[in-house]
Amino acid sequence: MKKHPLLSAFLITILVVSFFVGLTILAFALASSGRLAKEKVGVLEIKGLIAESQSFLKQLEKYQKDSRVKAIVVRVNSPGGAVGPSQEMMREMEKVRKDKKIVASMGTLAASGGYYVCLGADLIMASPGTATGSIGVIVKFSNVEQLTKKLGLDFFTLKAGRYKDVGSPFRRMTPEERAYMQRLIDNIYEQFIQDISRTRKLTVAKVRSLAQGQIYTGAQAMDLGLVDELGNLSDAIERAGRMAGITGKVEAVYPEKEKSLLRLLLGSDQEESLARLMSLPYPEPAFLPPWFQ
Repeated sequence: MKKHPLLSAFLITILVVSFFVGLTILAFALASSGRLAKEKVGVLEIKGLIAESQSFLKQLEKYQKDSRVKAIVVRVNSPGGAVGPSQEMMREMEKVRKDKKIVASMGTLAASGGYYVCLGADLIMASPGTATGSIGVIVKFSNVEQLTKKLGLDFFTLKAGRYKDVGSPFRRMTPEERAYMQRLIDNIYEQFIQDISRTRKLTVAKVRSLAQGQIYTGAQAMDLGLVDELGNLSDAIERAGRMAGITGKVEAVYPEKEKSLLRLLLGSDQEESLARLMSLPYPEPAFLPPWFQ
């Protein structure tokens, strides 16, 4: 030490700096862990046409298992879509409610299938001007038989099963097939009505009178018993946090976005929607409002 005073000073300086840097890193780590451990509200969005449910269900499960997430807000901006995915999301929300509070927050549009999903929440909130309702089922068919004849085109079908090609655009539907499709649509419609009656505590007769495809504003929907409260997304986050017992400022957390070229061009939800809708060989029953038909 005495022979190399400069080296000694240099080493002491490094030790002192390392000590303070270590303290700083430790303090930052403790602060970060405190922030991460803070109770939060998880926000899950449904945007655009509902054509699949797996991405939603996957993130819902993550929130369910995350101890930091004490409540969930499902933000809906959707005109509806396919029947199956809408029902799957609603049913799974009902299961998750056993562990965590869920608030459905309606954006600009939460109609038909978009409203169906909201039924799975503990509480439904909408803005006064939200477009919702449109409770019903629709399936549309096209017939190009006359056009193909004019073009000199001829199509034929090989099938096994009487109703296997119901809805084919290359021939007219028989009265028997129309009756079959109507029974199918009526059955799905009845499922919609029963789920609203059960979750909203309304009589079936009351729901049936509201479920004629009408569009309601958020304010009208609340008066009719279809919505619980009026408020925007921040109100829903605050409400969900208080329902879960969070004190102080309620903070929200959002899912990490997966990236791909198609997602960047269309948006994450529309990528799956477009892919599914393009894959359908024939029309299928859907929960959609009039202007999407």
